[in-house]
Parts: sequence; C-alpha cells; structure tokens
Amino acid sequence: MTTISLPRLRERIETLARFGALPGGGVTRSAWSPPHEEARAWLIGEIRAAGLDPWVDAAGNIFGGLGMSAFDAARPAVVTGSHIDTVPEGGILDGALGVLAGLEALHTIQESGDPHTRPLAVAAWSDEEGRYGSLFGSRAFCGKLEAARLPEMAASDGERLVDAMTRAGFDAMRSPEAAAPEGSVAAYVELHIEQGPRLEEAGIPIGTVEAIVGVRRSWVVFIGQADHAGTTPMERRRDGFLAAAEFALKARDLVVKRGSGRSVTNFGVVHVHPAVGNIVPARGELLHEMREPDPAVLDRLARECVTLAKRVARRRQVQVEFRPVSATMPAPCAPRVQAAIDAAAADLGLATQHMYSAAGHDAQNLAAVTDAGMIFIPSKGGRSHRVDEMSDWEAIERGANVLLRTLIALAN
Repeated sequence: MTTISLPRLRERIETLARFGALPGGGVTRSAWSPPHEEARAWLIGEIRAAGLDPWVDAAGNIFGGLGMSAFDAARPAVVTGSHIDTVPEGGILDGALGVLAGLEALHTIQESGDPHTRPLAVAAWSDEEGRYGSLFGSRAFCGKLEAARLPEMAASDGERLVDAMTRAGFDAMRSPEAAAPEGSVAAYVELHIEQGPRLEEAGIPIGTVEAIVGVRRSWVVFIGQADHAGTTPMERRRDGFLAAAEFALKARDLVVKRGSGRSVTNFGVVHVHPAVGNIVPARGELLHEMREPDPAVLDRLARECVTLAKRVARRRQVQVEFRPVSATMPAPCAPRVQAAIDAAAADLGLATQHMYSAAGHDAQNLAAVTDAGMIFIPSKGGRSHRVDEMSDWEAIERGANVLLRTLIALAN
C-alpha cells in the first residue's frame, strides 16, 4: 500500500513556515507581500523537485501538474490544493497543509508509478484569506471575478489590489484571464485543519465535509458629527462611534437569537474618525462579517442587520452607509467526493465524521464548476488564526494518506 513520506512533508511544512516567520512563533505572510512572493518562488522549486510541471496563471495561482502543464477540457484533471497566504499573526498549517500535502501526494504517485487515468494537479490559490478580496485566486480560476471591481478592491488599511499585484509583478486587470476552460476539472478535494474543536473533542481522526459556510463581509459606516468632547452636552452629541458600538452588540444578539444555531458574526476591524481624545467621533466604521451554511438564513440575517443598523442610526441621529466587500455562497460538497474520502479512510482503518465547515475555503468556488469536497483533520485545542495553531504530526500523516487514496480513486 503506497503511503506518503511524513519526514519529507514535515520538512516542507517547516521550511514554508520560515517565510514571514514571527519571533515568538507563527507567521505573517499576506498575499502579494515580499514573504509571500519568496514563498512562491520556493514552492515552484519544490514542485519541480517533485517531478511535476509548474506554472502560474494571471491571478497568481500556482500549479504543479502530473501528466499536464495546463488545464484542458479534453483531459479533465483531478485537482487538490489550498493556499500559502496567511492571516496576520497566523499559524503554519492553515492553507499550507493542503498545498504541501497535495504536493506530497502527487510526489508519491509520481515516484511509485501508481496508475491514474486522469491527470492530476496541485494548486496554491492566491489571497484565500481575503486581504484584498475573499478567495480571490479560486474565484478567478472559476470565472467568478468581476473585472469592473478590480480597481476598487483594497485591504482594510487602504492598500489597493492593483498596487499590491503590480509590486509582485502581476497585472491585476488581467486576473480574469485565469478562468479555466469549462469542463477542465474532473474533481477537486482539499485537505485542511478543522480550525475548530469538534473532531478533537469527539476523538475522530478524519472529518468528511458535507457543506461549507457562506461568508458576507461589509463595511458599516455610521456618520455623525464632530464636536468638542468637553463643551458639547451629552444629549446633543451625534457620536458615530457609539452608534457603531451599539450596532455591533445588537447585531451579535440578533445573529445568536435569530440565526440557525450555526450562524456566527464578527467585527474584526474598527475605525474611528478623527480618533482624537477631545473630539466626539464623527464616524465609526465596522468591518462586519457573518457566516452560515444555509443560504436562506444568511440572506435573511443580512437583511435584518441592515434594518437594525438603520434603526440604530435613527435613534442616535446619525447616518449609516453599507459598503459590501465580499460575498461567498454556502456550498454543498459532492456526494461522490465524500464517498471517496470515506472509502479512503476506511481502507486505512480510520473513523470519519460528516460535518460542515464553519470557515470559508477555496473548495466552495470549485464546487460551482466541478465535484468538490474537503478532508478535515483535528486541530489542537480547536485553535486557528493564531500563532499556536497546530495539529499532531500523526494526524497530519493520516490526513495526507487519506488525501492520497482519495486522489487516486478520483483519478481512476
């Protein structure tokens, strides 16, 4: 029975972790940043060393092909992968595991000569974490980029996508050219850490993902009036920040009480203007995110939050503006991919648990163009998007071997 090389996979994971490494552990490797571009060059070298054909598309997606050097509808490929960009002060496995385990699986197939009717490819999708646009690279690959929006896409600190891509040697306006030919992907499967506590707490080694949440992100901007913080009576203040704060608390309660029980919300970025201690804030800006696996519930919560924000604005005598940033639809995973994952795990004597993904992934874009699925392994303490994110190496080995067998099954 062919198996992956854990020492080789571990060495690659630990080497990739050096690009953007932080002194106290963890990594910051944002898409298009110098550490990310150094990691891109390293990954292309590793793809070549594994005996695969590397290429990079117009959206910055990196590919390594086994039996292919481009996507072709006449020879549909089985694809695996994830991403190598990270959140600020993130861990070393989110995304990186799927890319490097996929590379290891294809390296193993190339070495062993295991037969595969279909060509295989590993992908590292660009800007999965959404610094400039959520799931950017896989959206481009799946033909879902809106070209007209590219010039206005920007990070929360104001840096524009077009500038970041130019710095890295890419032309953002050509990103839609990354769209793959229709019918050129036979199936897609992505290995990922769970990023939550369910598998570890249940003592189950493999999660078979049935559905992936949709994610909505919008700026909610409350516009009041700047005034002297000492001389303006409290009842006359039109405080943009307090309106934003009230909305944040009430929106959380709304999502908890009116959601499905799986609905979550977050306010990860807050801006106050003019941000001076002796001036009543004229503006309070919130980056509001909601996640939910049921599209109808997600749409309803989005509408109800708009109504809530307008009600808060009226009560506090301020204005409110909504600026959508990104929206991904919840996506079901394909039954045949789930069945292949379950069978691969069973061959290895591993129990599986069917579950939904509470985080967004590139697989949800691929699900719009092919049969897609995901394999989860347990995360230590359910920790992710933090420097101490980790999984046991034994869990990593199990997941990579399930991925290997799943790919072989799908490719035949």
